[in-house]
Amino acid sequence: MGVFSVRNDELGGLVGVNPVVVEVERSGFVESRHRGAAVGLGADGAVVVRVGEPGVPIFPRSANKPLQAVAMVRAGLEVDGELLALAAGSHSGEGFHVEGVEKILAGVGMGAGDLRCPESWPLEPVVQQELARGGGGASRVRMNCSGKHAAMLATCVVAGWPTASYLDVGHPLQVVVRETVEELAGEAVAAVGVDGCGAPLFALSAVGVARAFRALVLAEEGTPERRVADAMRAYPQWTSGTRREERLLMDAVPGLVVKCGAEGVDAFALDDGRAGVVKIDDGAMRARTPVTVALLRALGVGEDLEELAVVEVRGGDGVVGAVRVVPGVFTRSGAPPGP
Repeated sequence: MGVFSVRNDELGGLVGVNPVVVEVERSGFVESRHRGAAVGLGADGAVVVRVGEPGVPIFPRSANKPLQAVAMVRAGLEVDGELLALAAGSHSGEGFHVEGVEKILAGVGMGAGDLRCPESWPLEPVVQQELARGGGGASRVRMNCSGKHAAMLATCVVAGWPTASYLDVGHPLQVVVRETVEELAGEAVAAVGVDGCGAPLFALSAVGVARAFRALVLAEEGTPERRVADAMRAYPQWTSGTRREERLLMDAVPGLVVKCGAEGVDAFALDDGRAGVVKIDDGAMRARTPVTVALLRALGVGEDLEELAVVEVRGGDGVVGAVRVVPGVFTRSGAPPGP
């Protein structure tokens, strides 16, 4: 496979400026543009697709969750199947997600009151409306990260670690998570922050995140890495929701594991070791999936993903444009420099 690359020196020497990867067209007029970076690894782990500067550290946000789940399984987390997919996912707050979170907590004698993620409305608009009509509101258990938080609490109980302080960056759980993230990514954490859910957040390069996802799918069956990857592939509706793009992508592409992150991040791997990461500079989530589809196609995925390749732009009662990848972003070029 040839190497695809767009380099910053082709942009007039503007070091650190990623190319425009997505245009938002309305009525034939481009009204917005999104810059970003992307990287694709071949089955042998080599960089074969490169757009912008994927060697620059980013906060993967919830794309870190599968890696955090691996750390928890290594530390003794005793869930599998759909509950492990929930622990590695960002759920939509649907009824079965809530039941799953409560089941993880009940299994270790804990409840929703022990969660330290913030209260939130569910991500699924239909569920939001149903809750509002019924007089309900935001809650910790409906927060999209509550599956991960429930699993973190369960891991602490099994390992004999304190539960009240499970989000502290120096807590034994978070130390194990950081060590696991660094091992899977093959690089040191570049920065530490606090994620939207309150958990420690570890920065990696997009290349490092791609390496980590590749490690999940290539691990031997039954290992913590493969258990997480296999659970996500078997129960994609538990990692996101019944109508989310990640679920639709995994349904469409056999063997695909994909996880989104806030601020325009997608990370994925295929069962043969091909892997990729997308980061949209301005954090626009609408630009994420079209670039992911383009990256999958650049890596040779032949499935029909046309419905996910563009996002409709509406005007009045009709479709008047689209959010789509800029033509020529994924064009053949010479070998890129190292990340």
